[in-house]
Amino acid sequence: MAETTTYDVVIIGGGPGGYNAAIRAGQLGLKAACVESRGTLGGTCLNVGCMPSKALLHASELYAAAGNEFATLGIEVTPKLNLAQMMKQKADSVGQLTKGIEFLFKKNKVDWVKGFGRIAGPGKVEVKAEDGSVTTLEAKNIVIATGSEPSKLPGVAVDQKRIVDSTGALALPEVPKHLIVIGAGIIGLELGSVWRRLGAKVTVVEYLDRITPGMDAEVAKTFQRSLTKQGMEFKLGAKVTGAKASKSGVTLTFEPVAGGAAETIEGDYVLLAIGRRPFTDGLGLETVGITPDKRGFIETDHFKTSAAGVWAIGDVIHGPMLAHKAEEDAVAVIETIAKGYGHVDYNLVPSVVYTAPEVAWVGKTEEQLKEEGRAYKVGKFPFMANSRAKINHETEGFVKVLADAATDEILGAHAIGPQVSEMIGEYCVAMAFRAASEDVARTCHPHPTRSEALRQAAMGVEGWTMQA
Repeated sequence: MAETTTYDVVIIGGGPGGYNAAIRAGQLGLKAACVESRGTLGGTCLNVGCMPSKALLHASELYAAAGNEFATLGIEVTPKLNLAQMMKQKADSVGQLTKGIEFLFKKNKVDWVKGFGRIAGPGKVEVKAEDGSVTTLEAKNIVIATGSEPSKLPGVAVDQKRIVDSTGALALPEVPKHLIVIGAGIIGLELGSVWRRLGAKVTVVEYLDRITPGMDAEVAKTFQRSLTKQGMEFKLGAKVTGAKASKSGVTLTFEPVAGGAAETIEGDYVLLAIGRRPFTDGLGLETVGITPDKRGFIETDHFKTSAAGVWAIGDVIHGPMLAHKAEEDAVAVIETIAKGYGHVDYNLVPSVVYTAPEVAWVGKTEEQLKEEGRAYKVGKFPFMANSRAKINHETEGFVKVLADAATDEILGAHAIGPQVSEMIGEYCVAMAFRAASEDVARTCHPHPTRSEALRQAAMGVEGWTMQA
């Protein structure tokens, strides 16, 4: 690439924020380059995050079903785990997805510049390739989309052998006899459930006195009960003080947050999953006068940083640290650069836990509405009363709709149950149009489907649920 290449926009990072920004820039006729240091595009999400974890969740769910549920359905098999093949199909799927992004770059005339990008002053991005050579890109606009990395915990040193983070937990060489998970958030519970289904004993140690912070409390309670029934053990209100790895295992010590005697547990692997932190190391922010806040986030106003012509999106800025949120930021920032305006409604970014049962939600929780002092009504419907869930033997969970007491506008929707990740989008659309719960309640849904539970819950807001 010629030294003098000038781009309308140079994006640093090729994850869901970065690659979508690059594609949208290409679509809008901007000359765009995306700088990515990994050998593949897709960032954490595609390579060592969302995608490989879904591949293992799907496979392990089928394995568990074959061992437990198939007999009930009149299918008699004894499943045998081939972990190497399970890991291979995961890698194959991931490979196809990353190549798909390369194709989309070509289709939209985006340059992928391979190497580690850093800002080298206003309008300049230096890219250091694997062989050490450095290329300088001239940029009218720079978009920082460098994402996040797993948070660290003092006294717990990740070696990716015995003490792993999410990346290591996706590639363990064997099924652990006892996996200890530090952190009862989405990542810890998803990966914990993969290995539990494949035969591991799983103990989850969490600092808070509840699991999945941010989830509606009633849903979280139901969720914890379900995971406990599946064999997961929880130690809540527990502060981890250290983890010591040996060749064959790990000794973990923790003490009650409320005070009391320290405890020690032994496992053969520990997964550290206490959240993620923005990744901006070595990015050259100081060359344009940007200083991240105490937690590492870059302050922005409509994606603009404090430096002219420098923008930031995704996990490096405030808001939910989710791939689909980064995608929304990506479109909005590029449209702002190209057209002068762009918008994301962060209240309408859904969250999902891809365990079995799944959990999905969008908008406000009951706790948030109470805190705001907003009068609301609740409609609830159990999957136990849903025909399709009944027929499929997946009756755990419920749907809950929260609506404004005066206007009936939907303020939040929360679901735990089968395939709810695929259904929450209905409420995202409804809320984007500021629909009332009655709008959903009076919309015909196909029968028999699990989606009818969404409608029945909406009916429940006005007290006319018909199926329960």
